[in-house]
Amino acid sequence: MDKIVIMGPTKLKGTVEVSGAKNSALPIMAATLLTNERCIIKKVPPLRDVNTMIKILRNLGVKVQFEGSRLAVDPKGYSNYVAPYKYVKEMRASFCVLGPILAKLRCAQVSYPGGCAIGNRPVDLHMKGIRALGADLKIEHGYVVAKAKQLKGAHVYLGGAFGSSVLATDNVMMAATLARGKTVIENAACEPEVVDLAEFLTKMGARIKGAGTHFIEIDGVKKLGGAEYEVIPDRIEAGTFMVAAAITKGDITIRGARYDHLGALIDKLQDAGVAIARHGKDIRVRVLRSLKPVDLTTLPYPGFPTDLQAQMMALMAVIDGISVVTEKIYPDRYMHVSELARMGAQIKLEGDSAIVKGVKELSGAPVMASDLRASAALVLAGMAARGRTDISRVYHLDRGYDRIEQKLLRLGANIHREKEE
Repeated sequence: MDKIVIMGPTKLKGTVEVSGAKNSALPIMAATLLTNERCIIKKVPPLRDVNTMIKILRNLGVKVQFEGSRLAVDPKGYSNYVAPYKYVKEMRASFCVLGPILAKLRCAQVSYPGGCAIGNRPVDLHMKGIRALGADLKIEHGYVVAKAKQLKGAHVYLGGAFGSSVLATDNVMMAATLARGKTVIENAACEPEVVDLAEFLTKMGARIKGAGTHFIEIDGVKKLGGAEYEVIPDRIEAGTFMVAAAITKGDITIRGARYDHLGALIDKLQDAGVAIARHGKDIRVRVLRSLKPVDLTTLPYPGFPTDLQAQMMALMAVIDGISVVTEKIYPDRYMHVSELARMGAQIKLEGDSAIVKGVKELSGAPVMASDLRASAALVLAGMAARGRTDISRVYHLDRGYDRIEQKLLRLGANIHREKEE
């Protein structure tokens, strides 16, 4: 098993290229199960989660070729409808194959998903939406078993305890493309990744309106064709590098990011005193003066993303003053707090909020990654800390960041990967 070793503090400087969005690529890969024709997906990041989805597709009988960032998928003739536990347990996004398999083959058997340990993440909204389309669903031996002679359009409300669900919206939207009649998804997720999936489905021949709003309309069609498509840049990776510039008091130009997808983060960083400028398709992030603490609350898009909460907490931990971070998407997503405390951070949890009292400097320490974004937060903290930081369990990091240590190394970080003893 690998670990990442960082010697800090360091000041990052230079230019970094953003990879394609993992959270777009995975459901788009699942959407290829809706057709018999070949699909080409470009700018797919070579990540552990992407490899897991490739294994799921191949297990179903789909032919997949992955070279560089180009993915060729040929689903013609696949007939296996079982997505097994050994793959689905690796990541939550794998559950979104349920809708496409069911819509295409009229039956599906998908294991309950796994992924990051960031609290309870039920799939009840997925099941509610698929049932609304006329499917018979039951749970057997840890699997969701779904059957339907013909899915039928319906009005589906996808409101959950913590707002809309991106993956549930994806799942229902994909299933509805081949349903008979019109489907309306109310309280749909508005994230850019949902829009990206809708645009890919549209290129396949789907009829979708309203993606990016809380009301999505899908008019079912008899069949979908192949398509060639390029996924959007990863806004969470871009945001992580923006926070990296801030926490190291550096000067980074981020190439290929979508400024319009990063509004909530940009707003908070600017409130803290970070200088952010847009130059065409590049975003320059600099620290020119002392930063100040800010409060933030995670909310569904376009609110502040939960996937950047841990990284921002690491930044607040080294800014003089008190900030309050409130998690409204996954209230248990604070497993990084204890690890940051090992590095000298002063953070107190109160319900779904974390009270952060900034310290002058963190100190390097051996820490353990608990989930994907917590891993990124520890990397950022390690670059700001004095001394050596060893981060174990970095397989979490590999699920969502494309060669992050190599990119940081080119920006001037003293960072490398080595085998754990």
